[in-house]
Amino acid sequence: MDHPRLTSAVTMQDVTFFSASLQHEIPYRVVLPASYSSLGQKLPVLYLLHGGDGGFRDWTNYSDVAQYAANGFILVMPEGNSSYYVNSATNPQDRYEAYIAKDLVSDVEQRFPASQSRDERAVIGVSMGGFGAVVLALKHPELFAFVGAMSPAIDVPSRPFSIKRISQWRRFRSIFGPWNGQHQRDNDPYVLARSAEVTKAPYFFLSCGDKEGLLPANKKFAALVRKRDFSYEFHVVPGGHDWNQWNAEFPEVYRVLYHHLGAAAHVRIR
Repeated sequence: MDHPRLTSAVTMQDVTFFSASLQHEIPYRVVLPASYSSLGQKLPVLYLLHGGDGGFRDWTNYSDVAQYAANGFILVMPEGNSSYYVNSATNPQDRYEAYIAKDLVSDVEQRFPASQSRDERAVIGVSMGGFGAVVLALKHPELFAFVGAMSPAIDVPSRPFSIKRISQWRRFRSIFGPWNGQHQRDNDPYVLARSAEVTKAPYFFLSCGDKEGLLPANKKFAALVRKRDFSYEFHVVPGGHDWNQWNAEFPEVYRVLYHHLGAAAHVRIR
C-alpha cells in the first residue's frame, strides 16, 4: 500500500522514464514545494536512496521527510531494486550506478527546476541506500556536496563467506563479482575511502543504531575517514535497523545538511 506522508505545503509526482544505462523504464518519486512553479528559480536537490527489499515509495511512506521540501528543496527518491546502487558484475544491463549518476540526475534536471550545481546536490540513504550513497559520492565526487549514510551496509562487498547465509553470499557475488576481485574492490567503501582525493570529497554524515549488527563495520569506516581527515561526523544513536530509528535521526541529518550544502540550500519558501 502507498500512503505518503505529505503536508499541504508540498506536492508529489511519480515519474517513469527510460534509463539508457538499464535499457528499460524505471520510476522515481519527487516531492517539491507546493509553490515551486511560481518561484522562478533553481532549487537544491536531495536524492534519497531506499534500503534492501524496499522501493522508491519507502521514504514518503515510512518517514516524515516530505515536509522538508517546503523549505525549498526538491526530494528525489529513485527505484534501486536490490542493486546496492552499483553496476552489476554479472548482469550487463544492471548498471545502477550509471543510471543514478547519469540518467536520473539528467532527467531530474531536465524535468524539474533542479540546480545543476554540485554545491546544491546531496545524496542520503538508509541501509543498502546508505551504502549506495557512500559509494556514489566517493566514485563521483563531482556530483554531491553532502552524503548522509544512515545505518549503511558498509561492509557488504567484503563480507566473508558464511554457510548460514549462502543465498546472501550468492546474491552479493552476482553484484560484486568474485571474492576480492577487481569489481569488488572498485565498489568497496573501505577501498574507495583509502584512495579518494580528500579535498574533493563531500561532507559525510554517518550514523548507526546502538543495537545494530552493522555498528562495528560502521565504526571501522568512521575510523578510516577520520584517519584520512575527511570532513565528516559519526553518530551512534539509540535504536535498531529500522525506520523508527532513521525517521527519528533525519531531523539531525537535515540540520547538518542545511548548514553544509551551501548558500542555495538556505532558500526558504515564505
